[in-house]
Amino acid sequence: MRTFDADALECLAAIVEEGGFERAAVRLSVTQSAVSQRLRALEAQIGTVLLVRSRPIKPTAAGRLLIKHAMQMRLLRADLETDLHDLTPGAGGLREEDRMAIAINADSIATWVLPALGPLVSAGLPLEIITDDQDFTHDWLREGQVLGCVTTLKEALRGCKVQPLGAMPYVAVASAAYAQEHCPQGLTAHNFRQIPFVAFNRKDDLQSDFVSRAFGLKRVTLNQRFVPSSEGQVRAVLAGWGASVVPEMQVRGLLAKGDLVNLVPKAALPVNLYWHCWNLHSVVIDRLTEALVSAAAKAFDR
Repeated sequence: MRTFDADALECLAAIVEEGGFERAAVRLSVTQSAVSQRLRALEAQIGTVLLVRSRPIKPTAAGRLLIKHAMQMRLLRADLETDLHDLTPGAGGLREEDRMAIAINADSIATWVLPALGPLVSAGLPLEIITDDQDFTHDWLREGQVLGCVTTLKEALRGCKVQPLGAMPYVAVASAAYAQEHCPQGLTAHNFRQIPFVAFNRKDDLQSDFVSRAFGLKRVTLNQRFVPSSEGQVRAVLAGWGASVVPEMQVRGLLAKGDLVNLVPKAALPVNLYWHCWNLHSVVIDRLTEALVSAAAKAFDR
């Protein structure tokens, strides 16, 4: 079985994570020439190209496999440091380049995830959170660029295990002033086409899914505006940009104060979330799983 130089593997991962050779060199505290040399040596050992020199730089199929291997090596180091810390508190510590990456949807980041991960970060886990739509976070895990993800995908990916987190309820809201002027009777099957919806991005199907389910419609076309931030969507709605389908827990206080109005009080869209992670025996993965599952149970059990 072939063995690979750990510095070369980290170099490959850093190039992809940082988006280029120069930034990878800064992160690894080496010259850009050294980064290029390590990559060439690794490609020579494998016998194939590992990166596509595009913008942004992307790994080839072989490159993705080696990046996943590099991340598994990080996980082993993280597990070792965790065990050593338990035996001798204050000793050791993970390096910044040993950071663990997970993919989380923006709405979860804006609501329940950060408090769950806070104790792990405070304990020294160098965590990197990558954000994407909840229907696409599993692509990061499939390509080996993260060790776990929160997603709507129910079936476990190859080499991974899955844990249900529960259902996050979404509601359709607008500012009180906007609702009074444009839809005083709320959102209906007859007026939704005249109301602009603030969506996260073009991947965001929540807006159309909500309208479709709320009114029993098969095909829904909406007038949409895009704000790629969960918090930004809410601010846009408060500013009168239109309506939006957002997590109920994110706007609970604004609804209670009357700043926002629930446009369809009898309807909510439950979005089932799942935690997928590598199927490995790992203290770090176990602690991440425990923290996320526990926090989700408290957040969604209302």
